Amino acid sequence: MKYALIITFLFFISCQSANQKNEIQAIKDVLAEQAGAWNDGEVESYMAGYYRSDSLRFASGGKVSYGWETTLNRYKKGYPDKATMGKLIFSEIDIKIISDDAALVFGKWELERESDHPWGLFTLLFRKSEAGWRIVHDHTSSAKN
Repeated sequence: MKYALIITFLFFISCQSANQKNEIQAIKDVLAEQAGAWNDGEVESYMAGYYRSDSLRFASGGKVSYGWETTLNRYKKGYPDKATMGKLIFSEIDIKIISDDAALVFGKWELERESDHPWGLFTLLFRKSEAGWRIVHDHTSSAKN
């Protein structure tokens, strides 16, 4: 009986670990799709990584805004063309699954542009829904060069 419990426990841990790896990969895939869309100059496609809701929270530059549409418009205003958008690179990604339907993601963003190289850090709260993993809270900062 003792060995059966140990084997059952190890199997449970193994399944849980494999499931977490799948969830982490799914979140990495969302970020990769976002970077690809950004680099193609497709802001609307980039926004597919965000939860399409009025409750989406975006904090950056000392301002907090709410809503998917508001966030889309903010990006369009700040990045009106592909040259301004530059090439987006996400790095130093650290993903923590905090529940079956929530994950906390830390990372670094960089834009490679002809005239400059802005960068900063971000903290994202992802939630899992029928649509898959989506960002529901985004706090992005810019570093001084």
